Amino acid sequence: MGVLYLENSLTAGAFKRDRIEILKLLTSQAAISLENARLYQQTENYSQTLEIEVANKTQALNQKAHDLSGALQDLKNTQDQLIHSAKLSTLGQMVAGVAHEINNPVNFIKGNIKHTRRTIQELLELLHLYEEKYPQPDLEIQDALEDLDLDFMAEDIFKILESMSLGSDRIQQIVKGLRVFSRLDETGAKSVDLHSGLESTLMILSNRLQANAGQQRIKIVKSYGQLPHITCEPSQLNQVFWNILSNAADALRSQPPTEQAPAISICSEVLAGARVQIAIANNGAPIPETIQTQIFDPFFTTKPVGKGTGLGLFISHSIVQHHQGSLTVSSSADTGTEFVITLPVR
Repeated sequence: MGVLYLENSLTAGAFKRDRIEILKLLTSQAAISLENARLYQQTENYSQTLEIEVANKTQALNQKAHDLSGALQDLKNTQDQLIHSAKLSTLGQMVAGVAHEINNPVNFIKGNIKHTRRTIQELLELLHLYEEKYPQPDLEIQDALEDLDLDFMAEDIFKILESMSLGSDRIQQIVKGLRVFSRLDETGAKSVDLHSGLESTLMILSNRLQANAGQQRIKIVKSYGQLPHITCEPSQLNQVFWNILSNAADALRSQPPTEQAPAISICSEVLAGARVQIAIANNGAPIPETIQTQIFDPFFTTKPVGKGTGLGLFISHSIVQHHQGSLTVSSSADTGTEFVITLPVR
């Protein structure tokens, strides 16, 4: 532990036996004290090292727990997106199937309207010819002609056929819109006109935009620019248009009637840097700022239970990001609520 060295060159016999024994006793106690101090220091150092290791291990475990929690949340989000995508795929197949099944009989009806009109015209001409050749029919025929009111019926039947033709045209437009919206026959990226997707979405939503009991018709204000065709997955972008327009209509329907007529505006334009922008806005009540920061979060919704899943805008945001674009929202009492979609031209 140490050495005690004593020297006295001035006198002899300075270190007597009893003094040496005392010094031995003192040095023994000093050695014990030093040993105890050394052991105490080692114990303290070990304790500090152990605390640091425990802290590091705890931090590592917390980080792993955090990473695991994030991974589980990402897995859940991915699963929800896959489920939603599967539902959209099924919806697209169903829409395309219904459109196909409707289109066949409508084409048959529309094709036969022309022949029916010609046949009725020929029958009427034959009747007029009979009237010219036999101007004095018997009483039974006269009674039948008075009951039928042939002139009115001849005029009305062509109006009916015209209405049927207009109705079949409208059905064909709806079928075409359904096909454009579903895009089932188009897999992968295609060069498309975004306005066609917007129009097909509006067509499908038209029933929800009409006036109903106690509510005004929602007016659609369009301001389309000359957009170039862009390469994208059209069915996915159509789903984005559907989610935003559907939410805009729901927001206007959920508020009490006001003097201002409810309206949704759609503006499209070309931006610098080879980009296009589509802005969809409604003139309803603004979205609170605290909600605006969460509006693209998964499962966040302000709708009542059973009315919304909170996935529509989250998936829309993901789809736009997948196309290397951006989706933003702004809302105020002066301007209403506006969603802006920006996409690159590719």
